[in-house]
Amino acid sequence: MYNFLVICFAKLLNVIAKIVCKILKKDNGNMLGKIVKKMNPNILKYLKIKCPVIAVTATNGKTTTNNAIRYALEQNGKKVVSNKEGNNMETGIITTLIKNCTLTGKVKADYITLEVDESYVPIIFSKIPLNTLVVLNFFRDQLDRNGEVESLILKINDFLKIYDGNLILNSDDPNVARLGKANEDNKNVFYFSVDKYKYASDDQKEAGEGKFCPFDKTRLEYEYYQYSHIGKFKCPKCNYGEEEIYTKIKNVDLENMTFYEGNIHYETKANNIYTVYNFAAVITVLKLYNMSALEPLKTFKLNNGRTELLEIKGEVTIITLAKNPTGANVSLRMINEDKEEKELLFVLNDNSADGQDVSWIWDINFEVYGIKRIITSGKRAYDMAIRIKTSGFNEKIEAYLNLDDAVKSLYENTKIKKYVIANYTALRPTRNCLIEYDKK
Repeated sequence: MYNFLVICFAKLLNVIAKIVCKILKKDNGNMLGKIVKKMNPNILKYLKIKCPVIAVTATNGKTTTNNAIRYALEQNGKKVVSNKEGNNMETGIITTLIKNCTLTGKVKADYITLEVDESYVPIIFSKIPLNTLVVLNFFRDQLDRNGEVESLILKINDFLKIYDGNLILNSDDPNVARLGKANEDNKNVFYFSVDKYKYASDDQKEAGEGKFCPFDKTRLEYEYYQYSHIGKFKCPKCNYGEEEIYTKIKNVDLENMTFYEGNIHYETKANNIYTVYNFAAVITVLKLYNMSALEPLKTFKLNNGRTELLEIKGEVTIITLAKNPTGANVSLRMINEDKEEKELLFVLNDNSADGQDVSWIWDINFEVYGIKRIITSGKRAYDMAIRIKTSGFNEKIEAYLNLDDAVKSLYENTKIKKYVIANYTALRPTRNCLIEYDKK
């Protein structure tokens, strides 16, 4: 009876919150989940879930991949419940499921897709069922909250020791592929991989974590690097890295935004290797559930600042998220692959959700080409400006603590492409600021 009353109260609260947030033009985020969890910390166990639950976890790419899976399932005629706004900790997932359940706790859907923060995977799925887990990558991220990446990997590895559902793993990340051996009895492990693309390198050009075999500590040998430590690797001693591939992406053409999986030719709206890996995971999920991702990936749009294409004051503007060194390096790699002249705005905050330790910016590879000016903003605008200056960047650098001033300056020079990189809490305000500036 108490759980019934909790859900009734939560439903009423959600209606009130919607009205207030609409008036204030705010997003209530995971507020509902915070309140419900205080009332009943185990509310997730009360919910009745009968449909498959698909979860995506990773350091980078969770939101895009989860939303692409959701979109693909919907395009296949399925009713999907998903935390599409990216609230991926326990209170965010409680919020999503409470909003979409009946008063008796039944979640009505054909599928539930959830992006889940890496450290919350064992917590969430000790309370609700899990049918398919997708693991994209592991990079160093928010050290003051998460600690070293190895501690996160071990948490998930321990969880997987007793998990026998579908496990979809990035075979090109040595930190991820190792998870396939967590439970030798699980026969439902599926690997995806992406063939060498045009801008892959023989040497590691960016900071990475996967240097040694997790099983015998031998240094891994790489045939090539796609980005960071993602690439074709193997252990010369135990041959780790030679897993059987379920989904193989080949003939990646970023200029024309196409690739092949088997003999299927995919067209997408994404022109970076980072997103191709995300789409490889989406294709794997849809194959397991006997559905096609071909047409959905053709029309799926990256949005919410995740490599989103905007037009501001008539100027082509691409905004992307970078919350750690790898995210920033991938964004800069994408900029370098664009041969047009361009200008860059980099917005850096150090709020609690970002991690207040911003020393990670010193692992960014600022070997940039064709950028005529870099503007920095956010709470740590001057830290970023100093980092860029010490990298040897010889063009103009401008720093503005006020985001409006930074955006105004960005568009003073016309007829030149604009790129915007923002970290976690800076992303939405920056995107909103760009859109508001366009309206003036």
